[in-house]
Amino acid sequence: MDVRMPEMNGITATERISALPAPPKVIVLTTFHLDEYVFGALRAGASGFLLKDTPPTDIVQAVRLSPAVTRTLIGHFSADTDSSRRAAARQALRALTDRERAVAAQVGRGESNADIAGRLYMSEATVKAHVSRVLTKLNAANGVQIAILVRDAGLL
Repeated sequence: MDVRMPEMNGITATERISALPAPPKVIVLTTFHLDEYVFGALRAGASGFLLKDTPPTDIVQAVRLSPAVTRTLIGHFSADTDSSRRAAARQALRALTDRERAVAAQVGRGESNADIAGRLYMSEATVKAHVSRVLTKLNAANGVQIAILVRDAGLL
Protein backbone atom coordinates (compact mmCIF):
# COMPACT_ATOMS: atom_id res chain seq x y z
CA MET A 1 0.00 0.00 0.00
CA ASP A 2 1.32 3.45 -0.81
CA VAL A 3 0.60 6.35 1.56
CA ARG A 4 -0.16 8.93 -1.12
CA MET A 5 -2.60 7.87 -3.79
CA PRO A 6 -4.87 9.96 -6.05
CA GLU A 7 -8.37 9.17 -4.74
CA MET A 8 -7.80 7.86 -1.22
CA ASN A 9 -4.70 7.96 0.94
CA GLY A 10 -3.10 4.65 1.86
CA ILE A 11 -3.77 4.99 5.57
CA THR A 12 -7.52 5.31 5.00
CA ALA A 13 -7.39 2.44 2.49
CA THR A 14 -5.48 0.31 5.00
CA GLU A 15 -8.05 1.08 7.69
CA ARG A 16 -10.89 0.04 5.37
CA ILE A 17 -9.09 -3.13 4.29
CA SER A 18 -8.34 -4.02 7.92
CA ALA A 19 -12.05 -3.67 8.76
CA LEU A 20 -13.00 -6.36 6.24
CA PRO A 21 -13.86 -9.85 7.44
CA ALA A 22 -10.64 -11.92 7.21
CA PRO A 23 -8.59 -8.99 5.88
CA PRO A 24 -5.28 -9.51 4.10
CA LYS A 25 -2.09 -8.26 5.71
CA VAL A 26 -1.04 -4.81 4.52
CA ILE A 27 2.51 -3.51 4.31
CA VAL A 28 2.87 0.18 3.57
CA LEU A 29 5.55 0.95 0.99
CA THR A 30 6.25 4.63 0.42
CA THR A 31 8.90 7.23 -0.34
CA PHE A 32 7.84 9.35 2.65
CA HIS A 33 9.73 8.66 5.87
CA LEU A 34 7.53 10.56 8.30
CA ASP A 35 6.60 9.32 11.78
CA GLU A 36 2.99 10.41 11.31
CA TYR A 37 2.71 8.06 8.31
CA VAL A 38 4.34 5.16 10.15
CA PHE A 39 2.15 5.57 13.21
CA GLY A 40 -0.98 6.23 11.17
CA ALA A 41 -0.39 3.10 9.09
CA LEU A 42 0.17 0.93 12.17
CA ARG A 43 -2.86 2.41 13.89
CA ALA A 44 -4.90 1.63 10.75
CA GLY A 45 -3.86 -2.02 10.86
CA ALA A 46 -0.75 -2.25 8.69
CA SER A 47 1.56 -5.11 9.54
CA GLY A 48 4.65 -3.21 8.47
CA PHE A 49 6.06 -0.05 6.93
CA LEU A 50 8.84 0.11 4.35
CA LEU A 51 10.47 2.79 2.26
CA LYS A 52 10.55 2.37 -1.51
CA ASP A 53 14.34 2.41 -1.49
CA THR A 54 14.35 -0.76 0.63
CA PRO A 55 16.28 -3.50 -1.20
CA PRO A 56 13.95 -6.07 -2.84
CA THR A 57 15.29 -8.92 -0.70
CA ASP A 58 14.38 -6.96 2.45
CA ILE A 59 10.90 -6.29 1.09
CA VAL A 60 10.39 -10.01 0.55
CA GLN A 61 11.48 -10.69 4.14
CA ALA A 62 9.25 -7.94 5.54
CA VAL A 63 6.13 -10.04 5.45
CA ARG A 64 6.47 -10.15 9.22
CA LEU A 65 7.80 -7.48 11.56
CA SER A 66 10.49 -8.76 13.88
CA PRO A 67 9.90 -8.44 17.63
CA ALA A 68 12.81 -5.99 17.97
CA VAL A 69 11.41 -3.70 15.27
CA THR A 70 7.96 -3.96 16.82
CA ARG A 71 9.28 -2.91 20.24
CA THR A 72 11.09 0.08 18.76
CA LEU A 73 8.13 1.24 16.70
CA ILE A 74 5.63 0.78 19.50
CA GLY A 75 7.95 2.56 21.95
CA HIS A 76 8.09 5.61 19.72
CA PHE A 77 4.43 5.33 18.81
CA SER A 78 3.17 5.23 22.38
CA ALA A 79 5.33 8.11 23.61
CA ASP A 80 2.52 10.52 22.72
CA THR A 81 -0.25 8.63 24.51
CA ASP A 82 -2.72 11.15 25.88
CA SER A 83 -5.06 10.51 28.79
CA SER A 84 -8.16 9.87 26.65
CA ARG A 85 -6.33 7.24 24.58
CA ARG A 86 -4.97 5.68 27.77
CA ALA A 87 -8.47 5.48 29.25
CA ALA A 88 -9.89 3.98 26.05
CA ALA A 89 -7.09 1.39 25.92
CA ARG A 90 -7.62 0.42 29.55
CA GLN A 91 -11.35 0.08 28.95
CA ALA A 92 -10.75 -2.16 25.92
CA LEU A 93 -8.38 -4.39 27.90
CA ARG A 94 -11.04 -4.93 30.59
CA ALA A 95 -12.75 -7.29 28.11
CA LEU A 96 -9.83 -9.71 28.52
CA THR A 97 -9.39 -12.38 31.15
CA ASP A 98 -6.36 -12.08 33.44
CA ARG A 99 -4.53 -14.74 31.42
CA GLU A 100 -5.38 -13.06 28.10
CA ARG A 101 -4.15 -9.75 29.52
CA ALA A 102 -0.87 -11.40 30.56
CA VAL A 103 -0.43 -12.79 27.04
CA ALA A 104 -1.32 -9.40 25.53
CA ALA A 105 1.31 -7.74 27.72
CA GLN A 106 3.94 -10.16 26.41
CA VAL A 107 2.84 -9.45 22.84
CA GLY A 108 3.28 -5.78 23.72
CA ARG A 109 6.88 -6.52 24.65
CA GLY A 110 7.40 -8.01 21.21
CA GLU A 111 7.82 -11.56 22.50
CA SER A 112 7.34 -14.55 20.21
CA ASN A 113 4.69 -17.18 20.95
CA ALA A 114 7.44 -19.58 22.04
CA ASP A 115 8.89 -17.00 24.44
CA ILE A 116 5.44 -16.20 25.85
CA ALA A 117 4.79 -19.92 26.38
CA GLY A 118 8.02 -20.26 28.35
CA ARG A 119 7.44 -17.15 30.46
CA LEU A 120 3.81 -17.93 31.28
CA TYR A 121 4.25 -21.72 31.66
CA MET A 122 1.84 -22.77 28.92
CA SER A 123 2.08 -24.56 25.61
CA GLU A 124 2.68 -22.62 22.43
CA ALA A 125 -0.72 -23.85 21.16
CA THR A 126 -2.38 -22.34 24.24
CA VAL A 127 -0.57 -19.04 23.63
CA LYS A 128 -1.82 -19.04 20.03
CA ALA A 129 -5.37 -19.67 21.26
CA HIS A 130 -5.09 -16.78 23.74
CA VAL A 131 -3.66 -14.46 21.09
CA SER A 132 -6.51 -15.39 18.76
CA ARG A 133 -9.10 -14.58 21.45
CA VAL A 134 -7.31 -11.31 22.29
CA LEU A 135 -7.36 -10.28 18.62
CA THR A 136 -11.08 -11.03 18.45
CA LYS A 137 -12.01 -9.33 21.73
CA LEU A 138 -9.98 -6.21 20.92
CA ASN A 139 -11.03 -6.18 17.27
CA ALA A 140 -7.34 -6.00 16.41
CA ALA A 141 -5.93 -6.99 13.04
CA ASN A 142 -2.53 -8.16 14.27
CA GLY A 143 -0.05 -8.32 17.13
CA VAL A 144 1.19 -4.81 16.43
CA GLN A 145 -2.25 -3.41 17.23
CA ILE A 146 -2.34 -5.45 20.46
CA ALA A 147 1.07 -4.05 21.36
CA ILE A 148 -0.07 -0.49 20.71
CA LEU A 149 -3.13 -0.96 22.91
CA VAL A 150 -1.07 -2.51 25.71
CA ARG A 151 1.40 0.39 25.56
CA ASP A 152 -1.38 2.96 25.38
CA ALA A 153 -2.92 1.42 28.50
CA GLY A 154 0.40 1.76 30.33
CA LEU A 155 0.80 -1.95 31.03
CA LEU A 156 4.48 -1.91 30.14
